[in-house]
Amino acid sequence: MLTLSIVIPTKNEEEYLPRLLESIEQQSLKPEQIIVADAGSTDQTCQIALAHGAVIVPGGLPGVGRNRGAGVVKSDLIFFFDADVELRDPEFLQKAVAEFEERRLDIATADVEPIGGNWADVLGHRFYNFYVRLWGAVRPHAPGFCILVRRSIHEKIGGFDEAVLFCEDHDYADRAGKVGKFGFLSTKIRIPVSTRRMSRDGRLSIV
Repeated sequence: MLTLSIVIPTKNEEEYLPRLLESIEQQSLKPEQIIVADAGSTDQTCQIALAHGAVIVPGGLPGVGRNRGAGVVKSDLIFFFDADVELRDPEFLQKAVAEFEERRLDIATADVEPIGGNWADVLGHRFYNFYVRLWGAVRPHAPGFCILVRRSIHEKIGGFDEAVLFCEDHDYADRAGKVGKFGFLSTKIRIPVSTRRMSRDGRLSIV
């Protein structure tokens, strides 16, 4: 099986990061490294990361942090997560990597489902899943909080474009999909994510 490392960009994530790191520890497939790219947290984020055995590197805005984290990866694959996701299925990593390898993918993502929220959030996430799968063959979409990619592909495209401040994750997936094989993992593999962005930025604004 291909080797895997996890990269998580952070800034003041003491509330969410422990849940993600604890869920990673419960995985049947253990990553070679967990790399936290921190953008100058002033809370307990770095202490929490170290307590869970993560490697900390200087980060920045999401794209910058992901690139800095990926820069120290030695494994075949990189899984980019954000701090507010949880791997509630203890076989999430194992299933994702096995399917990735079996289908010979170069970059992939998974359907998303909300942690908490309301019925509108559930419907909104379902619509998002439908929309991105519909357009995936034409223009790949992948949320930055759940991207699995070959390190060689990440390096080939020069990582995330740090000049792109909005939808840098979709730009990344689009460029990677032009030099490698993009795919959505099966619907049995889903990534739970917090609805905090919905509450913070407004649901209509995000839509």
